[in-house]
Amino acid sequence: MKVKLFTVSAIAAGLIMASCGTGSFNGKLETGEDSLSYAFGIINYYGLRSMDSTLVLDPAFVAAGMADSESGKAKMSDMDAEGYFIVAMNMRRQAQQQAAMDAYRAEHKEYIEQQEKFLADNKTKPGVTTTASGLQYEVIKMGNGPKPTMANSVKAHYVGTLIDGTEFDSSLKNNQPVEFAVQGVIPGWTEALQLMPTGSKFKLYVPENLGYGAQARGDIIKPYSALIFEVELLEIVR
Repeated sequence: MKVKLFTVSAIAAGLIMASCGTGSFNGKLETGEDSLSYAFGIINYYGLRSMDSTLVLDPAFVAAGMADSESGKAKMSDMDAEGYFIVAMNMRRQAQQQAAMDAYRAEHKEYIEQQEKFLADNKTKPGVTTTASGLQYEVIKMGNGPKPTMANSVKAHYVGTLIDGTEFDSSLKNNQPVEFAVQGVIPGWTEALQLMPTGSKFKLYVPENLGYGAQARGDIIKPYSALIFEVELLEIVR
């Protein structure tokens, strides 16, 4: 990771002067090495800022790290410095992503509360079973065939609605069942299908975290929507 310059002294001096309240480097760029060093500082600063516009670096410590590295007195090895930098930048990125997710979720607070209240009320109704994951289902018809596994593909009919009854999809419209892999659908379906003997018809109440989560789907399914499906498992294809 060591960066070999013709000289580090010019950029180090410039960075230190910039950190001492002047706000800019007031020295003269007298040689090609001076200019190269100064240009290196500019390029690397804007390179880092392009990665993270909120990144704050202390020019004095940047200069000290470069000067100490050149003199062989660095307080970190090359490997430790690289590892620290990567971890620190990843932690910043994760924190920023989490903050963005929290802000996005806060924008949908009222809608989320409506979905959660529906599910909280629904799980107390007779005939509704709630699994450890939060999936809710009720048996409309219990079949007597084998249950599919994660390795299977199945054929099924279904109707999907929002909690207010708005229909967003149905295989019954064209009377054409759909074929899909058990592990190729939303988590709520993957779990439910493995509970269903072939020939069964279940009504599923899928929390947003087992559905599409923060993603909107088309014009009807908003972010954080709980979904209701009537699913009839017709056959295990393979």
